[in-house]
This record gives sequence, C-alpha cells and structure tokens, in this order.
Amino acid sequence: MGAVYALLAYGAWGVLPIYWKALAAVPATEILAWRVVGTVAFTLLLLGMLRRLPELRIFRREPREAVQLSISGVLIGTNWLIYIWAVNHDQLLEASFGYYLNPLLSVFLGRAVLGERIWPLQALAVAIAAGGVAVLGWNFGGLPWVSLALATSFGIYGLLHKLSHVRPIPALSFETGLLAPLAVVFLVGGVEPAGGTLATGLTSLQQTLLLAAGPATALPLLWFGSAARRLRLSTLGLFQYIAPSIGFLLAVFVYAEPFSRAHGIAFSCIWLALVLFTFDSWRRRP
Repeated sequence: MGAVYALLAYGAWGVLPIYWKALAAVPATEILAWRVVGTVAFTLLLLGMLRRLPELRIFRREPREAVQLSISGVLIGTNWLIYIWAVNHDQLLEASFGYYLNPLLSVFLGRAVLGERIWPLQALAVAIAAGGVAVLGWNFGGLPWVSLALATSFGIYGLLHKLSHVRPIPALSFETGLLAPLAVVFLVGGVEPAGGTLATGLTSLQQTLLLAAGPATALPLLWFGSAARRLRLSTLGLFQYIAPSIGFLLAVFVYAEPFSRAHGIAFSCIWLALVLFTFDSWRRRP
C-alpha cells in the first residue's frame, strides 16, 4: 500500500503543471494566494474531522517549533510561487531540472548542517550535477536561477522538516496559516496586478480550479506522508524522480519548450549523477 501512496503523491506532483497551465491567464501571485487560503481551510477541516485540532497547541508549548516552521512556511510559499511562475512562463524544463537537483542538494545539506557522511560515489554524483548546472549557466549567460531557487528552497524546507517532530498536517496548516493573512488581504483587498485581474473574466472551469487549489496542494502531501510511514526511506527515494520526469516529458513533448544542446548535456549530467547516487544508496541499504 505504501508504494500506491508514493505513486499517487509523485504522480500528482508530476501532472500539476497541467493544472497550473489551465490557469495561465491568472497571475502567479493570485494563484499562490488562492493556494495558500485553500490549503489552510482544507487542513483545518481535515484536522477537525479527525479530531486532531488540539495538535496545533504544540506551537504554544514549543516556540522553537513555531519559529522553525515559520521559516519553512516562507520557503514553501516562495517555492510554490516560483514553480507556478516557471510553468506559466514556459520554463517547466528548468523547473524539472531543479527538482532533479533536490536529492543531491539534500546530500550536501546533510553533510554541511547535520554532519552526515558523504561517500565517495555520492560526492562524485554531486560534482557531476554541479557540472550540469555550470553548463546551463555558461550557455545562457548566467545561473539557472529557476532551477537553483526551486532546489534550494525545497531542499532547506525538507531539512527543516527533518529537524522538526510536528506531524505533517498540523505543520502544513501552521505554515500556510502564517501566509494566509497576506493572501486574504491580497484577495479581499482587490489588489490588481498589472496585466491581470483577480478572478474576474475567468471561465467557470478556471474559477473552480482556483477554489480547488488547496486540496490539489494538500492531498499529494498527505499521500506522501502515508507512503513515508509505510516504506523504507531508500525505497521512497526511488519514487522521487517520477515527478520531475513527468515534468520533463510534458515540457518537451506536450508544451514544446526548446531543448537545446546545453539542456541535453545538463540533463545527461543530472541523470548520470542520479544513477550513481541511487546505486550507492541501494548498495548501502541496511
């Protein structure tokens, strides 16, 4: 059953670009606001139905957890905004590259912050991935900021959750709850960004998708949590490449984003790095 939950989670994350593409007429900031408000409402409703609302009291008893998850809330909000913007500005390929980088960045963070050991083959994988980033940067005359921003924000977000002992649903509820006041002010205040309007002039489908952004965000996270409780971490790690692989295929074969020689070299580097990393992790499993 754990494998089913993992497939549901990573499969859903993989096809989410189709969801955001359907909302391309809506500014990324507005989509983010609806996503935040919807996620807070959905998680609070879920906690209420499960009679787990008292779990939110942990943030009164343990201020350190509140501070830690406040930072992770800003990080996940930033990650969501950049990803939505990238998808709707034809940069899904760079976004996929960023999420391929994430497990390798986690290895680096584990070494730098937690003092975890990096084995030689893993170090080689990280170096090869860095070479792929350098190729993209050289080709485009600057760092691939979308890829690096997504990988860094989600990597640090994962690190903070590893250091926290708060369960996933109350953690997500708290994180998005901190962002909710700004989101509500943005939506209710009718702030109108240049080139877009707030839920006006949209089709009924687009309005429905905005309202459903909360469950579309929370459900894959809940499936992921269920998978994590049932599978070994090394097994779960093999599933994490599903989402960026689906994103890559969508970018190239569905949305016809340009795939240059530099992209080919960079993705070859990251795929080779992931093969080495996965092989070494599998070889060292208990």
